[in-house]
Amino acid sequence: MDRHLLLLWNQVKSGAVKVEELAEVLVLSTKQTRRKLQQWQEEGWLTFQSGRGRGNTSSLEWNRQVEQEYEDLFFRSLEKEPIESVSKLLLLDWSVETKQRLMTAFQAKLGFNQEGQDSLIIPRFYPFVTFHPLKLADAHSANIIANLYNRLVTLNADDSVDPELAHSWEYTDNQLVLYLRKDVAFHDGSILKAEDAVGCLQQMKQDENFADLWKPITAITTPSPLVVKLEFPGGCSYVLQLLGLLTASIFKEVNGKLLGTGGFYLAEESAEKTALSAFKQYYGYRPLLDRVEFIQVPKEFQVVYHAGHESKQVDTFKVESDSGFGIVVMNPYRSSDMARKEVRDYIHMVIDRHRHELPDVDGRITGNNEGCLIGLSRPYTMPEFTKPSLSAPLKMIYVNYTTNTSLWLKEKLEEAGLDVEMEEVSFRDALYDPKVKMGADLFIHGEIFEMNQNFSYFFFLKNSFSPLHCLIEKSEYLQQVVEDYTTTPFVQWNSLHLQIEQYMKDESLCVPLYYTKRQIPFSINLMNVEIKHFGYVDLTKLWTKNA
Repeated sequence: MDRHLLLLWNQVKSGAVKVEELAEVLVLSTKQTRRKLQQWQEEGWLTFQSGRGRGNTSSLEWNRQVEQEYEDLFFRSLEKEPIESVSKLLLLDWSVETKQRLMTAFQAKLGFNQEGQDSLIIPRFYPFVTFHPLKLADAHSANIIANLYNRLVTLNADDSVDPELAHSWEYTDNQLVLYLRKDVAFHDGSILKAEDAVGCLQQMKQDENFADLWKPITAITTPSPLVVKLEFPGGCSYVLQLLGLLTASIFKEVNGKLLGTGGFYLAEESAEKTALSAFKQYYGYRPLLDRVEFIQVPKEFQVVYHAGHESKQVDTFKVESDSGFGIVVMNPYRSSDMARKEVRDYIHMVIDRHRHELPDVDGRITGNNEGCLIGLSRPYTMPEFTKPSLSAPLKMIYVNYTTNTSLWLKEKLEEAGLDVEMEEVSFRDALYDPKVKMGADLFIHGEIFEMNQNFSYFFFLKNSFSPLHCLIEKSEYLQQVVEDYTTTPFVQWNSLHLQIEQYMKDESLCVPLYYTKRQIPFSINLMNVEIKHFGYVDLTKLWTKNA
């Protein structure tokens, strides 16, 4: 199928045309457009008569029903081709009515049984950004990483710590000694050694994004087989919790390929599909599913988790998942009007007056007039401020998932008398390039805490992927408070959290905007649905009821 031909069919009717206008529709050069027209005429799709002389009108007559023929081809492919090959056809420029028919048919096909395995098929809108724990900066990738790798310990939502690759440990004021499980296999069958764990932790310590977190820890060694020792002469109250982060996952690199010890291994990766297969040598409980496939679909598609044996639509139930919160980050270090506190306070006031309207923008979100810490942050209101003058429009950047809320914020600020210029940046650049965010006056940032709020907020402040890290680096006051975490017992961290959050609000640096929830439909034949890291389902616990 030629996406340009389908696009032209849905945009241009038979009659008088200009090649320049067709080129604009197809987003091609006029030379490329003429070649396409000649090709399609030879294939019998249309008749094109070129106007004589520059600028003269040409004519186009359609000879065949392009979309109908393409739709028939789609359904034939759906019966014969792999589902991931068909999924990319949904991304073509179909008419609204046709696309809805195709997506409904594709949705019903998602449960196609492959090789008699117990499988789960999950629609996805975007490819995964990374499979590397040290490059993890988004919740979508975390869903995969949590299933491919293990950590030395698990940090739970209630602040408790459970054994994972380490079966036990000894902690003192200046060192932590961990004892590893025996005969834990990597996905290539090799056995985990203490040296593997030490190497991963040393990589994380040396990584520029996490070096600040590891600063109190001066040595990572293996004094004997299956023993890992961390030393921190000045103390480190969070050393055990640090090892429970997904970014602290243990992996092994062989010929440029990452290997984990998790319940699933990466079996297939392409633009159309990511597939995980159960790791039969897994040291824990082998996953009850044999295979999990993430299939690329259009944004309009409804995400439903289907069991692999289902050959038609089945009933579903919905599980509510916490999808985090949104904040407005204001940058006072750009040498712009945003350096003036009265400008930030006025913007803060405008947000405070209007964030209750946000459910009208997106039904999944609610205005947040509290903060980032659920159960700790308290409601507040901003006083009235006089509109400040600006020497230039404010520069606001946005990424794909904040488009609607960013447009809403721009509208509210302009209604309040402030000029705003918007610029879209790529999701990847927003994640990995700090210069992108520091080059803007303000932006909306969405954040999802991993599982434990107490440590996740601290991690939000310290890791360099976070937009707050840039603000803290430039504030002596915030740096001093953050330093206090190292010597403050973990159970007493909430007071530090609230101190930092209040300062951010008082200075109008980090403004709470919204909370967000999502409801995920699951087939009624999927059992043991348990929400875990970053609000995603734990794939290792799922099983299918073949009834």
